[in-house]
Amino acid sequence: MKLVFLICLLVSLILSSSFFEASMAGSAFCNSKCGVRCSKAGVRDRCLKYCGICCEKCHCVPSGTFGHRDECPCYRDMKNSKGNPKCP
Repeated sequence: MKLVFLICLLVSLILSSSFFEASMAGSAFCNSKCGVRCSKAGVRDRCLKYCGICCEKCHCVPSGTFGHRDECPCYRDMKNSKGNPKCP
């Protein structure tokens, strides 16, 4: 009986960890849009991080590598704690 319980516990842990990793990964939409947006960024990993955060919240990313923020008002209006634009 203990063996069956341990096996069920192990299987549930494995399944829950794989679900957690999948949910933490960015969506394909945001990954592709932010890849384009950050393609010319000097600090690409930071650009991708903040673009991904903004994209997940706003569900849009302005076109191109810079500017065009009017295409996505939510993305444009997000600010960091210092009042500066949060999204690249």
